[in-house]
Amino acid sequence: MAFSIRHGEDDLEEAHEINVTPFIDVMLVLLIIFMVAAPLATVDVAVDLPVSTAQPEPRPPKPLSLTIKADHTLAIGETTVAKSGLVSALDAASGNDKEQRVFLRADKQVDYGELMEVMNLLRGANYLKVGLVGLESR
Repeated sequence: MAFSIRHGEDDLEEAHEINVTPFIDVMLVLLIIFMVAAPLATVDVAVDLPVSTAQPEPRPPKPLSLTIKADHTLAIGETTVAKSGLVSALDAASGNDKEQRVFLRADKQVDYGELMEVMNLLRGANYLKVGLVGLESR
């Protein structure tokens, strides 16, 4: 608190000013604490992802679906395809239309690495419109 003395009066009057220096000091210390603690809070955690509740898109008249089975074999529609012949089989099934959406389905037993490997093959073949298919939750 600050006081000022007036000439001619015996009363001390308060100066109505706020000293913000301690407030700024505290805020700077908190800023440094959060800057140090924030990178430590981002830790990789194993998660079991839930089922999606998104509204389903309308189905196209003739969808191009790629399935990864539990034994890691690939199938376009009902036809089993080798991983080495995936690109040529996709070109034949889509009529060489790279803009056509590919619906990717995978068994629950397929690991994430296998799924990403197939998605990388699709990206390498310039099939960039990929839709992941899942079950609806009720």
